[in-house]
Amino acid sequence: MSTPLPKTAAPARRALANAGYDDLESLATATEREVADLHGMGPKALATLREALAEHGLSFRADPG
Repeated sequence: MSTPLPKTAAPARRALANAGYDDLESLATATEREVADLHGMGPKALATLREALAEHGLSFRADPG
């Protein structure tokens, strides 16, 4: 099942699309650091994504570093 990404600002949406993250399930395969490092991703968008993942029982992949 594919859960749509939450609404975020246009630069963040473009960053996610360009990186190939088109739903919450694909986003959960990335670490929070990887997503934060995307050009156009700001702290507000990152918080929105973190909350949306949690609401659906998902989270960012654990950062090995």
